[in-house]
Amino acid sequence: MRAAHIIGVPLDLGGNRRGVDMGPSALRIAGLAERLSSLGLGVIDEGDLVTPIPERKAVGDPRKKYIRDIARICDRLYKTSLGVLQSGGIPIVLGGDHSLGAGSVAATADFLRKDEKPLGLLWVDAHGDMNTPTSSGSGNVHGMPLAALLGPEPVELSRIGGFSPKVRPEHTVLLGIRNLDDREKEIVRDARVHVFTMKDIDRSGIASIVEHALALAGRDTGGIHVSFDLDVCDPTIAPGVGTPVKGGLDYREAHMLMEIIADSGLLRALDLVEVNPILDERNITAVLGAELASSALGQKII
Repeated sequence: MRAAHIIGVPLDLGGNRRGVDMGPSALRIAGLAERLSSLGLGVIDEGDLVTPIPERKAVGDPRKKYIRDIARICDRLYKTSLGVLQSGGIPIVLGGDHSLGAGSVAATADFLRKDEKPLGLLWVDAHGDMNTPTSSGSGNVHGMPLAALLGPEPVELSRIGGFSPKVRPEHTVLLGIRNLDDREKEIVRDARVHVFTMKDIDRSGIASIVEHALALAGRDTGGIHVSFDLDVCDPTIAPGVGTPVKGGLDYREAHMLMEIIADSGLLRALDLVEVNPILDERNITAVLGAELASSALGQKII
């Protein structure tokens, strides 16, 4: 029996709104472990990685704030997640801001390298997270992790694990996108990754889009890593996120996405990020995250 290993990463350095450091606790309180156990999975809680708070650290380079500390945390996450994968487990990484993806995805990519298989990546997010230190207007690193996984910048994140790139554009799919600035639109187009916007989902339906996305990310790969930012969901069902954007996935669309992922048998690792309890209502965003994790790991309707 495969075990789900819960790894908390209370990282609160990558954005500009405090509170996501409480995300791992909120997801645990929402009953994540109990939900996964009910699926017949073994569940091992690895606890939380030690992370500093902004008040104790210097911002450093304003184009990539707190980058050295973020890179150290991502390196620890990379090593922890890689150990889980090597033991036959499934890393379930709880954020924390999305900059942690530079470490979690690196681990899955490195694990598959032993079989000379590339990684497929499904980046489920309202935002592209493909800014670089030269293109970002804010310097917030939670807008840069996918850029680091695909290419050379920010270098502190791209060199985690000792190899780069972690994923190829042809195996990278962004899903749920609806909020890119003009410069990032150019970056995303130039990168030649696959992108499915909310307009695409509205037009073609969630099932068709997810099946297409999995075909792209899963083709000739060793499996997929799903990095799920809760802000991909509409604020009416997920208010507790730092950068809410109207017009996101509704409740059934989000679950359908995860259910199709489970049916594919391709899932290697899962991130749930950007839960901010300070902005939430009765922990409903964390409850949604816990439910979605259950769907991704095989929760059946009947």
